[in-house]
Amino acid sequence: MSVIRWILGKLILGLNFIFRPTQRKLNPEQKAAQQEAAKGLALYQFAACPFCVKVRRELHRLNLELPLRDAKGSDLYRGELEQGGGRIKVPCLRIDDNGQTKWLYESNDIITYLRHRFATEQ
Repeated sequence: MSVIRWILGKLILGLNFIFRPTQRKLNPEQKAAQQEAAKGLALYQFAACPFCVKVRRELHRLNLELPLRDAKGSDLYRGELEQGGGRIKVPCLRIDDNGQTKWLYESNDIITYLRHRFATEQ
């Protein structure tokens, strides 16, 4: 079973690389403002998880760079996800805002949040 998962993971990553979405163009001021607004965000993910790939594709489409925290390969990030979010489930967007931390699960919810917060900023 682990061999099948490994093969499927490599296939998912390869197809994602080949069929990458078009990235939104931002001028330097827009990019700087967007990165400043994204300072409190981090994505906990597994590299080959299809739902994580879906969220990363949206990050690429929005031309948004967030810290990607590999909860599978790092005991530190896995512990943060379990302790802060209450469970080890990816993708998970950590949102630090005004001293409060919110953990947002589910790829569609994360994408909706990112689009609402960043897609209209031009």
